[in-house]
Amino acid sequence: MDMDAFFASIEERDKPWLHGLPIVIGSDPQDGKGRGVVSTANYKAREYGIRSALPISTAWRLSEAAKKQGKPGATFITPNMEKYAGASERIMAIVRRHADHIEQASVDEAYIDLTHAGGYEQAEKICRAIKKEIIQKESLTASIGIGPNKLVAKIASDFNKPDGLTVVRETDAESFLEKNKLRKIPGIGPKTEQILAAHGITTIAELKRYTQQDLHKLLGKYGLDLYEKARGRDDTELVEEWTAKSISEQETLQQDTLAGDVIIALLKKLAKQVHGRFETEGFTAFKTVSITVRFEGFETKTRAKTLPAPTADIAVFEFEALKLLLPFLDQRENPHRKAIRLIGVKMEKLQ
Repeated sequence: MDMDAFFASIEERDKPWLHGLPIVIGSDPQDGKGRGVVSTANYKAREYGIRSALPISTAWRLSEAAKKQGKPGATFITPNMEKYAGASERIMAIVRRHADHIEQASVDEAYIDLTHAGGYEQAEKICRAIKKEIIQKESLTASIGIGPNKLVAKIASDFNKPDGLTVVRETDAESFLEKNKLRKIPGIGPKTEQILAAHGITTIAELKRYTQQDLHKLLGKYGLDLYEKARGRDDTELVEEWTAKSISEQETLQQDTLAGDVIIALLKKLAKQVHGRFETEGFTAFKTVSITVRFEGFETKTRAKTLPAPTADIAVFEFEALKLLLPFLDQRENPHRKAIRLIGVKMEKLQ
C-alpha cells in the first residue's frame, strides 16, 4: 500500500480552497532564489514536471512557465511533519485492523501480508475495504498492489496511481513486469540505468535476454539479484518490527559560503536535532557518525567515523561530526576552496 502524494494530499484535504490546484511541499522558493528541494508534489504539479527531490528553484521556474501558458501557478507549502506523522499513525492503525502482519516501509507505505485471505479474490476484498476505510476516516486515497511477493506488489502499487488497485497473480508476474520501465525495479537508479543502456538494455524484456553470468559480469552481485527480479522472483521476507537504520538531518544554506562560524553553527543545530530524534524514538546508543557536504555546483561528498564503542553522548556526536567537517573548510578536503551549499549530519548503527 502506498498513499497518493501523501503530504500534498493532506494539505489539500485540510485546505479545501487548494482543491484541483498544483501543490508543492518543500522549502520557500523565494521567487526562484530559494534553496532546498521538493519533498512532495501532487499530481497536478507533476504535470508541470515538478517531482520529489527537484531543486525548489527549478520547481518555481516550472510553475512560472505554466502560469505564462495560462495555467494556475503552484502553491508552495512548508512541510508540517507532525501533522503528516499523525495521519500516518491513524492510517497504519486502519491497516492493522484488516491484517495481522504488516511491515511499515515508510511514513506513507506498508507491505501487508494477506496469506490468511486464502486467495486473490478475498485479498482484493480486504484491500478494497482498507481503501474505503482510509477514504472515510482520513479523506485520503491509497494505491495498492497485490502480488505473490513484495517486489511484484510494490511495482503493482505504482501501476495505476492515484487511487489504484492492481492485482498480479504469480502466473502473470513476468508479463506484468515487462509492461514497466526499468526504473520501476527497486535498486535501478540513474547510474545503473546508464550502464544497462550502454549495453542496449532499456526495457525489462531486453534485460531478460541476458544470462545470470552476463549480468554478474556487468553489475557484480546486484546483477544476480536483478536477474531474479526481472522474472518477478523475490523471497524477501516481511519484517514486522521496523527500526530506523539511521537518523539524519540536512539543511541548505541560504547562501553558498565557506564562513566557518556559519557552517559550524548549522552543524551544531543539525546535530542537536538528530540527537533529539534519537532520544524521542527510544534509541539507547549509536556507533557511527557521518556527514554530507554539498558544494556549489552540487558536487557532494560524505565522510563517516565508526566509534570504538557505542555511546549516547550528544557531545561525542557533535565533536566527531565537527572533526569530519573541518577538513572541508580548508585544503585538506577542499583544495579549490569551493563554497558550501548544504550540510547533512547522520547517526548510524543504532541500538
